[in-house]
Amino acid sequence: MTILEDLKKDRKLINEIDWEMTPEEAIRLYLEWGNNWAGGNYVIKSKNDVTYYFVVNTWKEKPRVFLIKRNSEIAEELAEFELPDRLRKIFLDSVGNLKGVYPVKGEVKDWLQEELKAA
Repeated sequence: MTILEDLKKDRKLINEIDWEMTPEEAIRLYLEWGNNWAGGNYVIKSKNDVTYYFVVNTWKEKPRVFLIKRNSEIAEELAEFELPDRLRKIFLDSVGNLKGVYPVKGEVKDWLQEELKAA
């Protein structure tokens, strides 16, 4: 699995990241794609359609960021790393310290985009 420092070197992959994708939207699009209204955004036609996006997983003691590759058959974790100390409390407070898998937004998204020189 890739770490943040290795990911920074993969410009092609960084350019493929969908910064607006959420875990819920990925499920809706890729696992329920036969019964969804496209709404003018994405239309998933086959297993060849793929999206790359980040999530924050808080199921372990320290929140971890994952880069996910999703199609209609599988969600593959391509990279994994911890949130920096300065963002950990901010993020956990923002989700009420609840366990779960969350989209990247706010300061976490800003930090990732800055680290990856994206956006």
